[in-house]
Amino acid sequence: MGASTSTSNPSLEAQEQETLASASLALPLLRAAFSRSNGSLAEALSPPPAAFRSDSPPVPPRFHDLVARLGPAIASLFFSDVGPAGDAAGWLGFLRGFNRCCARVPASQSLALLLRVYAAACADAGAPCGLQFHPDEDGAGGEGKVVGELAPGEIAVLLWMCWVMAWSGSAPGVSGGQEGGGKGEPVLLPDVTHLVLSALVSAGAVADDAGVWGWEVSRGGKGVKVQEFTSWVLSTAAGLGNCLSRYVQERFRSCAADPVEERSVSTGNTSSCNPDVYLLTRGRAWAISLSLRNTLSEKFLSASVIGMDTEDLLYRSSVHGKGLSRFWSCVEGYKGPVLILLSAFSRSGGDNVDTDQRWGIGILTEEGLQNKDTFYGSSASLCSTYPIFRMLPPSGMTCAGHFLFTTADSSLRPYCASDLAGKEKNFIYCHLHPQIRVYEAKPKPVGLGFGGTIGNERIFLDEDFSKLTVRHHAVDKTYQHGSLIPNQGYLPVEASVLDVEVWGLGGEATRRQQDMYKKREDIFSEQRRKVDLKTFGNWEDSPEKMMMDMISDPNAVRREDR
Repeated sequence: MGASTSTSNPSLEAQEQETLASASLALPLLRAAFSRSNGSLAEALSPPPAAFRSDSPPVPPRFHDLVARLGPAIASLFFSDVGPAGDAAGWLGFLRGFNRCCARVPASQSLALLLRVYAAACADAGAPCGLQFHPDEDGAGGEGKVVGELAPGEIAVLLWMCWVMAWSGSAPGVSGGQEGGGKGEPVLLPDVTHLVLSALVSAGAVADDAGVWGWEVSRGGKGVKVQEFTSWVLSTAAGLGNCLSRYVQERFRSCAADPVEERSVSTGNTSSCNPDVYLLTRGRAWAISLSLRNTLSEKFLSASVIGMDTEDLLYRSSVHGKGLSRFWSCVEGYKGPVLILLSAFSRSGGDNVDTDQRWGIGILTEEGLQNKDTFYGSSASLCSTYPIFRMLPPSGMTCAGHFLFTTADSSLRPYCASDLAGKEKNFIYCHLHPQIRVYEAKPKPVGLGFGGTIGNERIFLDEDFSKLTVRHHAVDKTYQHGSLIPNQGYLPVEASVLDVEVWGLGGEATRRQQDMYKKREDIFSEQRRKVDLKTFGNWEDSPEKMMMDMISDPNAVRREDR
């Protein structure tokens, strides 16, 4: 009520702030959140109380204190000048604070705000943190900058804090384990080791990624400077920059809807307490969501919180059987985005890879699979899912919707047009044996391929799903450069396939269309099995009888009818 009175004749600054805020959240909702949370903004901006656990790496002792201090840190940094609800200056201060953390700004600036919140929460909770905030020296009222470096364990804690932000708004209405004696199972945090390793390798903190198998976050090691961490986020996990603004908006939505009920209910989900049993773990789903800037990001974000819907699993080799024919029988007719995940281990005897080590790669495409003997598709992305996470979108495209950067000379610069010249569109190759065999002088390979050229694919899975070949990115002009396997080298890597998964991301409507397609194909197949003798012509006029007559008496004189 006070908010509406104070804004009946708003000042020019208030009008500007309201216009800016309305681009992120509706003004009526903001007014309701301001009225209900006034005097307790720290509580309104805190995540629901819950207990968290992790199988690997272990949760640090101060993590729960850090999560509890998240709301007070945001309130003190951005909403310190908010006055009473009936005061016009209080509403204006509320708008200023909301716009400081939620207005649309460059990704690097959003990440800097997130790091400020992390550093403030760590300081309040007594958790170790290697970041320091330096305000603007000229006193111009800017945000200043964050300096220092993040140790491997601190990167894991920061990633977990961001995941808790997403968790608090993505699984409402389900009671979970509350710290301090609440009932329910603790919320299982996703494994972020592959993301931590990705940041360390990108910054050069891990000199050679050949020894990453078995690497543990608790081992510690060299830290990553803020500039290097920012570069990694912009190129690999740009979604981290949106965590703060998204979290604040979700907390205000919940506060405006029903603050009492929201604060008394934890948002844990029973499925998030179950261990990962698929190749698409919750940690890998979250990593993919951070690298995408389209509608599929929300799908993977939900999967990282509550797990994937098992109905979206189109194919799993351990369940449906290995082989391209079994694979095709499960994915045929699915005209929507799909994620293909491959798990393999390098065969012994290779000189350019560590032998007998498991690794995982994936292919994400927004169009269904087709049976063709040529490459097809308009867009797709390759990714390394284990032990290091990397996303390799098509060449000529920016990663996660941002410009790509390089740190080879310890500076940031966008790639120029010459870096992205001469690209191809060999995205997907899926070829089965034709039903009617014909002679081919140069038969096309049978299997699944991605990138490269026919016979020299960047990734190729054979017909039996037993051998996986991964080639160096030098043979590929379709996808961006980068290794998919630690210590990959220049020679082709042949690996034994452990498991293959295909997830359909098109939703229920796409599944129904596939079911209809399969029913039609079953009807056509049944019709082709039936032979109706009435449809055949007269035997006396058939070419078959003429051929039989010629064979029985080849010397007989016959007149050609014209």
